[in-house]
This record gives sequence, structure tokens and C-alpha cells, in this order.
Amino acid sequence: MSSRAHPVDGDLSPATDSGHAPMKSSPHRHKVGIPPKQNMFKDFMYTFKETFFHDDPLRDFKDQPKSKKFMLGLQSVFPVFDWGRNYNLKKFRGDLIAGLTIASLCIPQDIGYAKLANLDPKYGLYSSFVPPLVYACMGSSRDIAIGPVAVVSLLLGTLLRAEIDPSTNPDEYLRLAFTATFFAGITEAALGFFRLGFLIDFLSHAAVVGFMGGAAITIALQQLKGFLGIKKFTKKTDIIAVLESVFKAAHHGWNWQTILIGASFLTFLLTSKFIGKKSKKLFWVPAIAPLISVIISTFFVYLTRADKQGVQIVKHLDQGINPSSLHLIYFTGDNLAKGIRIGVVAGMVALTEAVAIGRTFAAMKDYQIDGNKEMVALGMMNVVGSMSSCYVATGSFSRSAVNFMAGCQTAVSNIIMSIVVLLTLLFLTPLFKYTPNAILAAIIINAVIPLIDIQAAILIFKVDKLDFIACIGAFFGVIFVSVEIGLLIAVSISFAKILLQVTRPRTAVLGNIPRTSVYRNIQQYPEATMVPGVLTIRVDSAIYFSNSNYVRERIQRWLHEEEEKVKAASLPRIQFLIIEMSPVTDIDTSGIHALEDLYKSLQKRDIQLILANPGPLVIGKLHLSHFADMLGQDNIYLTVADAVEACCPKLSEEV
Repeated sequence: MSSRAHPVDGDLSPATDSGHAPMKSSPHRHKVGIPPKQNMFKDFMYTFKETFFHDDPLRDFKDQPKSKKFMLGLQSVFPVFDWGRNYNLKKFRGDLIAGLTIASLCIPQDIGYAKLANLDPKYGLYSSFVPPLVYACMGSSRDIAIGPVAVVSLLLGTLLRAEIDPSTNPDEYLRLAFTATFFAGITEAALGFFRLGFLIDFLSHAAVVGFMGGAAITIALQQLKGFLGIKKFTKKTDIIAVLESVFKAAHHGWNWQTILIGASFLTFLLTSKFIGKKSKKLFWVPAIAPLISVIISTFFVYLTRADKQGVQIVKHLDQGINPSSLHLIYFTGDNLAKGIRIGVVAGMVALTEAVAIGRTFAAMKDYQIDGNKEMVALGMMNVVGSMSSCYVATGSFSRSAVNFMAGCQTAVSNIIMSIVVLLTLLFLTPLFKYTPNAILAAIIINAVIPLIDIQAAILIFKVDKLDFIACIGAFFGVIFVSVEIGLLIAVSISFAKILLQVTRPRTAVLGNIPRTSVYRNIQQYPEATMVPGVLTIRVDSAIYFSNSNYVRERIQRWLHEEEEKVKAASLPRIQFLIIEMSPVTDIDTSGIHALEDLYKSLQKRDIQLILANPGPLVIGKLHLSHFADMLGQDNIYLTVADAVEACCPKLSEEV
């Protein structure tokens, strides 16, 4: 037979036969151990614990006095009581510099992001005042910077506008925005409280890369309105509608003064970003560049009165801190369902971005963050934010990167940023009156460029073509249809990949590595040889109702193919089929029925089925279902090598 090979170890053992004569088992061979019968309640509790409490969150409470347990409980909800005890002046210096730096970045960004959500610019500033304060008390990340972000702002604005037109019903639109923010927070907090954070992992990295890249291009295209000074612009977000709107306005709707301002400062922002990348010590240059751009462009427009020449400006920006908005949230009526639906979608996307950012920077500084606590913190800050005139806030990658580079030590940097935003709201908002919209467009374009990760897409293409389909599907869905359709495509393809992997597990034919007792995939190891009269197959997955028929049919197809080969080569016919079961982590009744059907089919063809190295959960179920008795206890081996050794003497006797 041909020589080939296999990538996984096979641990296996002895067996007997019902239909064939019992095989001789050497005294040195160990039988497969049968685990003691488990208490059903204990087994359920173990599974429940590993699913929802795998990190054993109560381990620190064991053997502690009540006073200590109370303090630990307080710290688990408010981590500020933990790290705050060791806070000192040295840490404050780092947080002060970081907080001031990210504040200079967030103020102009917030004004622009609020426009993305079709909200008044002040709501962007409100959302960088209250939520960061709540997060600083409840969050466990030292580096994440909280506030509105481009992707969530665009998504929220798109979903809200599909329900209510902000230009004709601004009050209802605002109320729906606060309602969506409230339920976004409820969704995030509930996922964390009920320890369901693993649900966000169903959105694969590849799908996120594609979605973010598509959203970045969509956001940049949306900024052409302010960048070119176009007054009449499409409300759609797809690339075709946007470009059509841009070119229709080319002859009479573009304003050259606006284009000059936007292009000049976009060049300045991109140059400052290049300088920051060249030298880490100059990280502050791209961080303060947006605020410098706002100051200079505002001063220029004020002096030249360019607003009289068609340059669109921010105009009035209300002074004062966040007013209460609890009374504006819909808790009844038709808009309640709309708010819940929009809030769940926006909350999940915001959560995915924030947790990914938190984990990234935690890994860089070698500390752990609790994903479920993070979700509760993010949820509570949005619930509180919705009651204080804020819209959905989350972790911002650009601000978090600046926060990290600026040397932040704790979440106090968020408090510093929040205080600066407060001072801006109280005293500086009139200064933004003459800020041109073109500069806000340039700032947003500059901020979203890093979201287009071409290198990540290339790597995804090289590593996994199915992942690349998810990536490119999400990307094209966003730019050619809409943000929500792109998100739906990303989720759908991610789930499709999971279903494909579950329903179509890999199987492999194993061969023996010469001069060893090791059996490996013959496609990976061409030198591996198959034993005459024996076919060894490895199943690389648990066997459930979703894949049991496929596994049985695939094994039978392997057998049919090998029988044709041995017949053509005039080699001994296959008498033994060994299934290497070490990768089979679990099996259900459908899987056991599939093995029974396979066994009966092989019996009719005078081929003995042998199992090698079933795990404790699998062997326990095989015994409970009496399949082990049907197969014969001596036909279940500890290793593939043991099984083959037991088969070969019988074959040699018959040859």
C-alpha cells in the first residue's frame, strides 16, 4: 500500500471481538480505563462552572473573614478601591500628562463624531464627560480611553435615521438616541452580569477587520460633505449613492475655500501622524495636532469671515454641563421596541471594540482584565450616560493608543480627560462657533484611516481563505449596501464557518512512522506506511447529531477508496478498521447510533471495528449505551500501536 502520514498522536489499547475470534492481548498492554460513574448533579455543576465561571471568580473569597470578603466584594464591583490604595504622586504625573493629551485629541473628535450620529456637537462632548468617570470607578483596564467612536457613531446614526428623520423630528430622534443608549448599556451590563461575554467572540477577528475597514471607508466618504462644502448631500451611506451625490454637486455645490482649509489641515494631520510613528518620543505631536488644527482654522475663519464666503461652520455650541435626560427615554410606546433593537446592535458592536482594545493593551503591559467586569462597567457607564444626555460611548482605539504612549498608569487619565471636557463645556464652547466643518471632516478622516488594516487582510488571506471570505463579505456589505447589512454579513459568515466546522469535521488516514510506534496523517508525513489489512482513521472532532452521519459516511468512503487501492495492488484485503478517538472529546446518542450502524455495516463485510484511545467522557457513554459490550471490550485499545500489534499476528496467520 502507499505510504503516507498524520499530525496527531494516537494513544491506544487492546480489544476483543464479537464476530471475529478474540484477539490476543499482551500482558504488558493496559486496558482503557472506565471512569467511575459521575453524580448527575455534580457533573452538571462542573459543566455549568466551566461554561460561566471558568476563571473561578470567587477563589479570592475562600477562607477569608467577613470584613475581608466585604472589601473584596466592593473591589470586584469598583476596582478603584483596589488600585486606589496604592496610588501615588508618581502615577498621578503619568496620568495627568496622558489625560491632558487625550483630552486635546477627544474634544475635536467628539464634535465630529456627534455629527456622524446626526446629533448636535455638544452631545459628543457630554459623552466624554460622564461615561469616563463611571468607567474609571468600575473598569479594570488601565489604558482604555472612553468616549464616542467613529464606527459606533455612524452605526447608531444610520440605524436611528432609518426610524426617524433627524431634520424633521429632531426631538423624537434625540429621545430615540437616548433610549438606544440606555438599552445598549443594559445589553452590555447583562452580558457581563450573566457571564455571557463569550457571545461576542462569535464575531470572528476576520469579520471585524472587514467590518471596520468598510466602516472606515464609509465614514471617510461621509466626510466629503463637510470637506468639499456640499450643502445638499445624500442620506444614504453606500459608496455609489455618496459618490453620485458628490459628482452631482461638482459644478455648483463645491466650495473652494472649504476644500483649501480641509486639504491643508488634512495634510498637516497626516504629516504629524507620520512624525509620531517615526519617533515614539514624539507621540504627542499627532495627539495635539487635531486641537491645534481646530484653534488655527477657527481663528483663520474668524479673521477672514470665510463663513460669509460659503465656508460652513459649527455655529452655536451650548455652554453648561450635561442636563438630565431620564425623562426623555422611551419606556413605553412604539419607539421602545425600536430603541431596544438599535441599542442591542450598537451595544454589541461597542462591546466588541472595547473588549478587544482592553485585551490588546493589557497584554502589552502584562496584566489581566476581567472581560465580564469590563462589560458590566461599560454597560453601567452607558446606562448612566443615557440619563445624562450622552449617546453610546465605548473604548476608542486612537485615544487608547495615545493614552498608552503618553504613559498612563491607571484609569485616572480618564478622570483628567473628563475634567478638561467639563471645563470646555463650562467656559470654552463659545470659542468653537467659527470652527469650520471642513476641519472636523479632516480630523475624522485622519482618525479612521488606521481602521483600514490591509496587512491584516493579507495575512487572513494567506492563512485561511474562509476567514478571508468573511472579511471581504463584511467589507463589501458595508461599503456597497449599509453598515447594518455589513454587520449582518459579518455575523452570518462567522456563524456559517462555525456550522461548517461542526458539521464537517476533518478525518485523516493514519500510517506508521518507520521504526517507531507512532501513527500520523499520511498526507502530512509521506514516509508513514499503512499496515497491510488494517485501515486506521482519526476523527478530529466530537461526534454529535450535527455531524454523526457525515462522520460515518466519510469513514465508509475512506474504506471504499482504500479497498479499491489494495485490490488494484493485489494486497491483503482490509480486515480491521481502527478509529483513533483521542481528538473525539465527546459523543452523544446520535454519534453512538452512527458507530452502531458503522459496526453492523462492517460486520456484513467481515471487517472488525476497533476503537483506540477514547477519552473518559466518550468511553463512559459507550459503556452506558452498551455499545462497548456490542463491540467487545477487547476491541477497545489504549493506543493505535497496541491495536495494530493485536491485529497483525492474526493477519500473518491467515496469509
